[in-house]
Amino acid sequence: MKDVNILAIETSCDETSIAIIRNGVECVALTVLTQMDTHAEFGGVVPEIASRMHTENITMVLEETLNKAQMKVEDVDAIAVTYSPGLLGSLLVGVEFAKTLSLVYKKPLIAVNHMAGHIYANNLEEPMTFPLLALVVSGGHTDLILMKGDYEFEHIGGTLDDAIGECYDKVARVLDLKYPGGPNVEKMALLGEHSYDLPIPMNDESFNMSFSGLKSSIINLVHNEKQRGHEIRKEDLARSFQDTAVDQLVRKSELAIKKYNVKNMIIAGGVSANKFLRGEIQKLADKYDVKLSVPRMLYCTDNAAMIGAAAYPLYKSGKFATLTLNATSGDELY
Repeated sequence: MKDVNILAIETSCDETSIAIIRNGVECVALTVLTQMDTHAEFGGVVPEIASRMHTENITMVLEETLNKAQMKVEDVDAIAVTYSPGLLGSLLVGVEFAKTLSLVYKKPLIAVNHMAGHIYANNLEEPMTFPLLALVVSGGHTDLILMKGDYEFEHIGGTLDDAIGECYDKVARVLDLKYPGGPNVEKMALLGEHSYDLPIPMNDESFNMSFSGLKSSIINLVHNEKQRGHEIRKEDLARSFQDTAVDQLVRKSELAIKKYNVKNMIIAGGVSANKFLRGEIQKLADKYDVKLSVPRMLYCTDNAAMIGAAAYPLYKSGKFATLTLNATSGDELY
């Protein structure tokens, strides 16, 4: 069979990324240009700055990716792009660039959901085996998804309020940690002990989760301790928070593994880069003889390789977009 090379574009937030993916499993070339240092000055991503920087950099990122692959746009079989969810202005840059390439080079256009990209990043490591349980954890999502085949997403549970990544970032601000908050909370937690008594969220038999109450309890705890003139042991609070937050993910994943008797599990999304989470889910997988797949760090955070991997099943089934494709900030996958 002829190899299928897909040129993929990802601009959903503050990374300008382009990749060429072969047959949905092989990364021929990948370029990721991050804006992290720029947004760190503001303590978070500024949407207007992000979209402007995408516009300035995207042509350069394309040229670098093609050079790495020693290919031309004429050599690829399709153009894939993240169209949702994300920052609308950032998404628009990628979508319009992809549509232009599709029109000029007469290549099919594939619209990819950003969260599908995070899930299919696992195919870049080894082929996903169905049925499987996907734990999707990011700044905007915390979900348990049952998949019986390609693009068969059954949402069985998820957060009722904040996503775990958002909660990490809020806790980071309370602890006066710099952007990006999540990785810095993880680093601080390694230095502390679980010495703060925090509420256990959603301690029930459902597959749903909640992080808003945990976040609020930490905000109130820090406020009350400061009012009393007590010093906050930041490392201990970070450890107590991380233990409690990750324990909820493990508990809910365990309930799903037992109910659906799955033997394959993946972790997807930016928070899957958290080593403590990886370790705790691996312990769970070992307990139930479940095969666990987690993308390497490069494919955990936003990147175009995962978009190319997620585009391949759509290419095979002929699900192409038209040039009327538009970006949308909140199109849910499931």
